[in-house]
Amino acid sequence: MLPDFEKAVEGSKAGETKTFDLTFPEDYHAKDLAGQTVQFEITVKQVQAPRLPEVDADFARQMGVADGDVEKMRAEVEANLKREVKRRIEARLKDQVMEALLKANPIAIPNALVDMEIQRLMQAARQDMEQRGMKAKDMPLQPEWFAENAKRRVTLGLILAEVVKTENLQAKPEQVRAMVEDMAATYEQPEEVIRWYYAQPQRLSDVEGVAIENNVVEWVLGKAKVTDKAVAFDELMSQQQQ
Repeated sequence: MLPDFEKAVEGSKAGETKTFDLTFPEDYHAKDLAGQTVQFEITVKQVQAPRLPEVDADFARQMGVADGDVEKMRAEVEANLKREVKRRIEARLKDQVMEALLKANPIAIPNALVDMEIQRLMQAARQDMEQRGMKAKDMPLQPEWFAENAKRRVTLGLILAEVVKTENLQAKPEQVRAMVEDMAATYEQPEEVIRWYYAQPQRLSDVEGVAIENNVVEWVLGKAKVTDKAVAFDELMSQQQQ
């Protein structure tokens, strides 16, 4: 939840209704909302205070450790945190590489492609709003809100397609399989998750797209001068994901 949203509802009582404006950060993960100011109307249903539970066998079982082994639970939490840190570092690095590709390869793009992407982003935004319980009709979306992001996405897509073609960076089946297995490892029944991905070509296609982006990132890093920078855990985990 955005910090400004939390500040806006601080001090509210159950049953109270508040209306306020909120400006989404420029680096907000939903690009179509980044930098936009939206008016919210919220009604507080209930006010509760947190109470930390005892870290014991019962708590471990509630966290999915069947035998209640606290040390096993701690090990699983640590493994999950390490996995999430790795994911966020990779996402941040990928974003930096994509920005570098955009700056190094200015190209002219057809307006028709940008217009099509604007419509696609608007539709995605409407669906996102409905999933969050908001009514899209109550917030008319303007095409210009999405123009910059649409242009970026189209430009980047053309650049990536050319790099992949020229450098032969297509995703390999074993690479896609490894990514699916890595994602499935976070679930209780990984084999079912793997079967779910392979049951529909479109699901695998989405993974393949990410694999291709990873190949491009590795190719760029192999040719670039990279400087490592230490980042605090709290800072990394609090950053908005793209």
